[in-house]
Amino acid sequence: MVKGILGKKLGMSQVFNEKGEMVPVTVIQAGPCYVMQKKIEDRDGYNAIQLGFEPKKEKRVNKPVKGHQVKAGAGYFYYMREVPCDDVAGLEVGQEIKVDGLFAKGEKIRITGTSKGKGFAGVTKRHGFGGLPGSHGSLILRETGSIGSATDPGEVQRGKKMAGHLGDERVTVKNLEVVDVLPDENLIIIKGAVPGARGQLVLLRKQGV
Repeated sequence: MVKGILGKKLGMSQVFNEKGEMVPVTVIQAGPCYVMQKKIEDRDGYNAIQLGFEPKKEKRVNKPVKGHQVKAGAGYFYYMREVPCDDVAGLEVGQEIKVDGLFAKGEKIRITGTSKGKGFAGVTKRHGFGGLPGSHGSLILRETGSIGSATDPGEVQRGKKMAGHLGDERVTVKNLEVVDVLPDENLIIIKGAVPGARGQLVLLRKQGV
């Protein structure tokens, strides 16, 4: 059984539950995806399938990628990602994978995406530093402060929290609830927020995978 599918975040909306309460949701276009390659435990050491998502014009595909994707006979795609699978025997290269049958209403899943990039940020915004004193004539409020460690070892430690690029990182959120699945439109409705901006690729997987 396939344990995941690729999708595209379309944006946020709201629905009302049985109690009449407003629930914020994220709408995701999940698939259709196509099996581009099978990984078999006897040969590769694990079971998985490589999925292709988001059709791409042939003229926009370079030769190495085209040589790989043409073997599936399902067209050309912008994204290719591996998802775990219990048994690949029942799957064929080029087979279409859709969201119906993978996830059910009320199920808890995990979603991986790339968080929004927020550019260069200081330590207060990036790491939540409290800042330096705001009185007694202090002129440095949101700066890092001392980063050294005296004479020994006399260097900045690796991994020191400092100003830098904020966001644009791989983020996985667990225990997200499936509010509804619309197979005819290849849509899945998720309760709450999902990492990333509108139009970005997301990976939906079974909980615990």
